[in-house]
Amino acid sequence: MFLICHSLAQSEWTVDFEFRATGPERGGGNLQLWYIKDGRPPEMEAPSVYTIGAFDGLALVIDMYGGKGGGLRGFMNDGSTDYKSHHAVDSLAFGHCDFSYRNLGRPSKVLVKQLADSFEVIVDGRQCFWSDKIKLPSGYFFGVSAASADTPDSFEIYKFVTSTAPGVTRELPRRDPPPQQPPQGGQINDQGSQQALPNAQFAVQFADLQNRLSAISQSIDNVFSEVQSLSAKSDARHQDLSNRVSSNQQLTAMDQKIQSIESTLRSYQGHFSNIQGMVKDSHSTLNEGLTQQMTHIISTKSPKMGTFVVVIIVFQLLLAGIYVMYKRRRANGPKKYL
Repeated sequence: MFLICHSLAQSEWTVDFEFRATGPERGGGNLQLWYIKDGRPPEMEAPSVYTIGAFDGLALVIDMYGGKGGGLRGFMNDGSTDYKSHHAVDSLAFGHCDFSYRNLGRPSKVLVKQLADSFEVIVDGRQCFWSDKIKLPSGYFFGVSAASADTPDSFEIYKFVTSTAPGVTRELPRRDPPPQQPPQGGQINDQGSQQALPNAQFAVQFADLQNRLSAISQSIDNVFSEVQSLSAKSDARHQDLSNRVSSNQQLTAMDQKIQSIESTLRSYQGHFSNIQGMVKDSHSTLNEGLTQQMTHIISTKSPKMGTFVVVIIVFQLLLAGIYVMYKRRRANGPKKYL
């Protein structure tokens, strides 16, 4: 997109430019403010400092270059440098500053001043850059262009007003009156002298008024778009609130059920306490009775030590008798000789 404004014949002027940029979190694209000689050259079909070619004039570029939240850079060319084929266009900038302009919720302001002894750019009330070595020619054309990226931003222009310095008059082109033809019949015809010449001042004022009306119309369209957007957001919020109300009703029902369960558990709390006491009593009774019974069984049913000793002695005598009998039988048995 490229929008041509008008040209100024004065050498001292001021441009008051307001815009708003909105887009996704990592959006791209750029906005250019031009002051060039030829109005709209063929290269402006792709309006960007990276694709324009060899232009003659000034370009102020507003973009996300450098990844610092946005910035404004100034480029100048006298028609000798082909920006489209240049290997490092960013290095040709003569001035720059940080300029956060995206998703602010308000218009951003850029003020460009060309005075007799200085050139200055101001963004949102603070100086961006200034130089006393820049003197732009008069009669060039102002223009605004935007270039998009894969995730483009939306640029809305609210204001573009040019004004001349105090005491400087606008130079207008002169038009010579049409040559008068001698009247027929020897009569003097002074109609040509009485014919009103086109007033260039009124023409310029009419063009300026037309530009202002166009800007107002654009602003009205933007306001209507904002109203539609707010209406859509309001409907979405109303739907969200409706969904939340239904969710709150479900939560209320769940809360009632939980309170009912709690009351039921409180009613059974006494029964649980009685059961716990009975279990403790049974456990203590079992511990005491089992200990006493085991002690009685061990003391009454265990074998005596004397009986155990007698059994061992009898067993040993029995083994000794068996061994003696075995030796006698072996000694009285027949012997074999080889």
